[in-house]
Amino acid sequence: MCGIVGYIGKRDVAPLLLEGLQRLEYRGYDSAGVVVTSPKTPGLKMVKAKGRVRDLEAKVPARFKGTTGIAHTRWATHGAPSDVNAHPHMSADNKVAVVHNGIIDNAADLRRKLEADGVEFLSETDTEVLTHLIARSQAEKLEDKVREALRVVEGTYGIAVMHADFSDRIVVARNGSPVVLGIGEKEMFVASDIAALVAHTRQIVTLDDGEMATLKADDFRTYTTEGTRTSAEPTTVEWEAASYDMGGHDTYMHKEIHEQADAVDRVLRGRIDDRFSTVHLGGLNLDAREARQIRRVKILGCGTSYHAGMIGAQMIEELARIPADAEPASEFRYRNAVVDPDTLYIAVSQSGETYDVLAAVQELKRKGARVLGVVNVVGSAIAREADGGIYVHAGPEVCVVSTKCFTNTTVAFALLALHLGRTRDLSVRDGKRIIEGLRRLPQQITEILEQEEEIKKLAESYADARSMLFIGRVRGYPVAREASLKLKEVSYIHAEAYPASELKHGPLALIEPALPTVAIVPDDDLLEKNRAALEEIKAREGKILAVAHQHQEKADQTILVPKNEDELDPILMGIPLQLLAYHTAKALGRDIDKPRNLAKSVTVE
Repeated sequence: MCGIVGYIGKRDVAPLLLEGLQRLEYRGYDSAGVVVTSPKTPGLKMVKAKGRVRDLEAKVPARFKGTTGIAHTRWATHGAPSDVNAHPHMSADNKVAVVHNGIIDNAADLRRKLEADGVEFLSETDTEVLTHLIARSQAEKLEDKVREALRVVEGTYGIAVMHADFSDRIVVARNGSPVVLGIGEKEMFVASDIAALVAHTRQIVTLDDGEMATLKADDFRTYTTEGTRTSAEPTTVEWEAASYDMGGHDTYMHKEIHEQADAVDRVLRGRIDDRFSTVHLGGLNLDAREARQIRRVKILGCGTSYHAGMIGAQMIEELARIPADAEPASEFRYRNAVVDPDTLYIAVSQSGETYDVLAAVQELKRKGARVLGVVNVVGSAIAREADGGIYVHAGPEVCVVSTKCFTNTTVAFALLALHLGRTRDLSVRDGKRIIEGLRRLPQQITEILEQEEEIKKLAESYADARSMLFIGRVRGYPVAREASLKLKEVSYIHAEAYPASELKHGPLALIEPALPTVAIVPDDDLLEKNRAALEEIKAREGKILAVAHQHQEKADQTILVPKNEDELDPILMGIPLQLLAYHTAKALGRDIDKPRNLAKSVTVE
């Protein structure tokens, strides 16, 4: 959440910064600001605005020139959205400007001490504390001023700092919140997300926690917060600027739903081994002997990634016969869990920067656990911290609501389950069966998306619902969980998900004509059990929308999904419900790509 963009070079900086902020709008924010300077016009010039980047752009004067600058989109934590609380924050002498992602935990104590020393605060933010600490430092170098301030700060931060007396540089630092450097020709960039950089450079350096950097127009250097030099080699990112365009779609969510067939093809490409009916996953750093020693698998994620982990755990149990379960990383890291040396831990995060997941990984590593990462962003924090893992290759996902990354993550878990299964006791015949099923997925996704007009009409008929219930059994339950979340996120309609087997244990009291139920009904060994649940709902005059492989007599409507292998069916059954959520939100006039109160990358608690 929140976004940072910075530039130092020879170009007019304000248009570059505003363009970068626009590319970060998907992260979620409520205000924005920019500060610039140049050697020819010393001093810092700043503009801030509550609202969207377009509101900031409207306030930027024509004569707002500079060749160095930093900018920010803020998602309110300390203090309501306002011009004053927007970043950057400037010191009283107008010499220091800071943009900050994260939360300073001891901001209140530091604020009291500074106020006791006569400092007057303009904003309610925690970030302004850091600005004054840097401004009051007696150190001679900007780097030392920043380092001195960070020594007394507790919490998470990704920061970029400018100083009027050091107009030839930007100093940045990271602890728990992403900071990425972009390496250009006689120019340097910094951002909290690659999305802001790829239009200008594909050469990037990702800072580690506890690392700082100084950017000058023709050079950069990295070092720890203690001052020790570090060696950072630029890497080339795969994604191009065109990947962030809407491509003729009305919204990024719609575009990304329709990219799923190609995305799934990418995650499969080059990984299938027909000779041995298995897959190649070289990035796991897990040989066959180590794989056979695994006694349990624990999957950790948040939100959509947690739901993908639930599906992954079921596939691992079914195909590899290893006990597996998924748990919210945000709960795991606080419950003092027993860390077993025979357990394989898997951290799931689209961005690879989700704070709760990253904190869980760091705690597990501290206790000697083996941790794999399943992430979409190459070089992200979780990818670097983990012992190995799988990149899901979904491509950039801009909409706050995850669709294609969820699908690709479930496919990545299918690959892992197949790999572990064939290492252990899964037969060649079953391995071949799963591989054939995986290869059918892209075409079957296309077939589902061809039903969009029918799903749109269904969505419009449900748009006036005050609440909806989603149910499924075993393989269908995680699908119901994710579909319920999608509807909540993007349409703001209240929705709950329950195992269909739990209806008699309480939720049945909710059933009435005004509460629609969406039922996941795969054609597997639980088909008749699921049909019995539909009977119970229909007997109480409940309205039912079924997602199934064949028409369901007790449902009012059925969305038909192509049949794959039983283990892989959950991958497909969620896709029509993405469209249902999308078109419900569209019928209600929601801001689909930027749902209220949400952000794409949750990098604070």
